[in-house]
Parts: sequence; C-alpha cells; structure tokens
Amino acid sequence: MPRFAANLSMLFTEVPFLERFGRAADAGFEAVEFLFPYAWPAATIRELLDAHGLRLVLHNLPAGDWEAGERGIACLPDRVDEFRAGVATAVEYAKVLGVGQLNCLAGKAPAGADPALLRATLVANLRHAAGELARAGLKLLIEPINTFDIPAFFVHRTDQALDLLDEVGASNAFLQYDIYHAQRMEGELAATLQKHLARIAHVQIADNPGRHEPGSGEIHYPFLFEHLDRIGYAGWIGCEYKPAAATEAGLGWMPAGSRRAGR
Repeated sequence: MPRFAANLSMLFTEVPFLERFGRAADAGFEAVEFLFPYAWPAATIRELLDAHGLRLVLHNLPAGDWEAGERGIACLPDRVDEFRAGVATAVEYAKVLGVGQLNCLAGKAPAGADPALLRATLVANLRHAAGELARAGLKLLIEPINTFDIPAFFVHRTDQALDLLDEVGASNAFLQYDIYHAQRMEGELAATLQKHLARIAHVQIADNPGRHEPGSGEIHYPFLFEHLDRIGYAGWIGCEYKPAAATEAGLGWMPAGSRRAGR
C-alpha cells in the first residue's frame, strides 16, 4: 500500500506554514515533507510534528535566495563556502526533526558558464554533503527538475543524475524521483522506476499539465501506484502538487486505506 506524505510547501497554502501541520493531520496524513525549515527554530517544528502525530520524511538543504529565484547553489563555483555551511545547518535541523534524508537542489546554470566546471563543483559539493550526512546517519538525495518550469536547471534528467551519483560514489547518496518532472522531460515512468528502484529513495507526484493532483491530467496514477507496490518500492510518496481547489476537496485520488481517517 503506498504511503503518502503531504508536501506543506504546496498543500494547505491558504493558511500560514505553521498551521499546515494540523491541517495535514486532520486530512489523514501521517507524514509530511516541505522545502525548507530554516525560517523557524527546529524545536518549534518538532513540537508541531509531535503534537499532531506526524513524521517528517524530507526537506531540502539550503538553496540560496529562494525569493529572488535561486533554486539551489550546489553547482555554483563561487558559492561553495555558502553551500557547505548550509549542509552543516541542515544536519543540525535534521537531528532535531528526526528526518532521515535531505534533498540537494543543484541550481541553475548561469548564462555562459562552463558546464564542466559546474559539474565538477557539483560533484565535489555532493561528496562533501554525502560525507557529512553519512556521519549523521542520513541519506543525501539529488533531484532532476524539468527545464520548462525552471529553465537552465542543471540536473534535469534521470540518467544525468545517476551519472553524477556514480561519480560521487557515496553509498548514502540516492535519487529523488519526481514523476511530474520526469514526465515533462523524458516519460517512460514505469520502466525507469523499475530499472532504478534500488537507487530511488523518495518519490514525488503531481499530474501534467498544470502540476495539479493526480487524476487531473495525462499520467495514469492508479497504474503507477500499483506498479510501485508490485516492484517493491518501500519509501514515502510526497504529494508535491498544486491543488486545483482546496486541498481536502481534491484528495479523492488517494487509494482507499492509504491514509488514516481524519481526526
């Protein structure tokens, strides 16, 4: 049976972030994920997780100035010190929050930058991050993101991400497979999930077009959920989509029994 985590950066956005934990629990979710915890004390978020009986399954490493349009700094040669300081911060948050894996956003390639230099920088930063996370008992994830939504994003295909992980060579480094991004860039979803299952630590979902809830577009999610069960995927599935209306009104796509009854 698939296990779904509410992405609090995308769901329940009509209320302030700290109020979304209770909404997720009331909607029947047992786990959550989100982009970043760093605007709040780790202890505050931990109290909310505990108060609502929720498990945190994922958040990202610091990714630069999000409001200014940055989407990660791991490939940027002039931001290495900032990236590595962010890794240390993320590990400290993870220790408090009880999360077992952190996602690294590679960032956007600056116009005119040397791709070989960007790749070398990313590989070195991933090796550093994987080592620091391994010492804390954590997994490091890397996520390909489509270049229609985020032009110039440096890591945008599954094979590219796996090649990077091969070069990094860390046993605790894995792929985060976002079905929406993969559909936009390459398709071949079921076969890719099966072929690389051992290297996929986390799956995220949204439909296409529109990045709304499953069932709103072209992706046949009932088949994919059954496929993930059939091939033995044991991780969480993050609901990282933009609800077409209120989040609770759009949860009918979830397989029966895949979340607890609302409180």
